[in-house]
Amino acid sequence: MTNIILAAQNASGGGYSMILMMVAIFAIMYFFMIRPQQKKQKEIKKFQNSITEGTKVVTASGVYGTVKRVIMEQNALEVEIARGVTITIDRGYVFADAASQQMK
Repeated sequence: MTNIILAAQNASGGGYSMILMMVAIFAIMYFFMIRPQQKKQKEIKKFQNSITEGTKVVTASGVYGTVKRVIMEQNALEVEIARGVTITIDRGYVFADAASQQMK
């Protein structure tokens, strides 16, 4: 009976290597997928918090405009998209600086 158990343990023998491989795959996924996304989210949040009047922005829907007023109570921005045309948009839907977008 003990010989059968020992033979089964020797045959599988890859228990630790399988765990090590799973840890390695998770580490690779973290450094190539999760971490860069977290960095990008931090940059976007930093930009959203630094928006002031006169900043050129691009909304999530692709509308270019200039911030005319920051409404702190509602966490919103009043954005002028054409001369005399303003829209109110939530600060969370502004993702990029229009000046940096046009350079790319």
